[in-house]
Parts: sequence; C-alpha cells; structure tokens
Amino acid sequence: MKFNAFLPYLITMAVVTYLVRAVPLVLIKKKIENKFVLSFLYYMPYAVLTVMTIPAVFFATNHIITAVIGVAFALILAYFKKGLLTVALGASAGVFITELIVQYIV
Repeated sequence: MKFNAFLPYLITMAVVTYLVRAVPLVLIKKKIENKFVLSFLYYMPYAVLTVMTIPAVFFATNHIITAVIGVAFALILAYFKKGLLTVALGASAGVFITELIVQYIV
C-alpha cells in the first residue's frame, strides 16, 4: 500500500492525540482542589498501566500455566518487597523453567 492511503489515519491520530492533551489545558484554568478528582488523576496512570500490562502478560507465553506461574512468582517476590529488577528476573526465570518442564510434558 502507498503512504497516501495511510495519511488520513495518521492525521486523525495526530489530531485526536493533540486534542486529548490540549483540551484539558484550555478548559481548566484554575487549580483543581476537589479531593476526589485529585485522587482520580493521581491513580489513573497506575490503572492504565495495569490494564495495558495484564493481558499482555497472559498472552506472552506458549501456555497459560506458564503465565500464571510467572505472575505468581512476581506477586510473591513483590509481596516480600524485592526490587523491580529482582521481581522481573524472578518472574522470567519462573516462566522459563516452567516452559522447559511443560515442553517435555506436552
């Protein structure tokens, strides 16, 4: 396909992205003091990141059981307040070892 076929889509995405960021700046002039709105805006990045990450975690492996094991490793390590690198490496190792085991079983 030619680039010209994608041009309207690119322009539309650029305009929508700009409007989502610019409209709140234009419409809201004063400082936000409502505790509910401030709380909502504070936790929004965490919620969006979670919604984007969780489905990818469960579909990134060959078997759902390996994904569940990886999430379990991550949750256990995070519960014991290990660092982000330790949690990521532990979850990856759990998935890797489980994939090796499942490969010989299935």
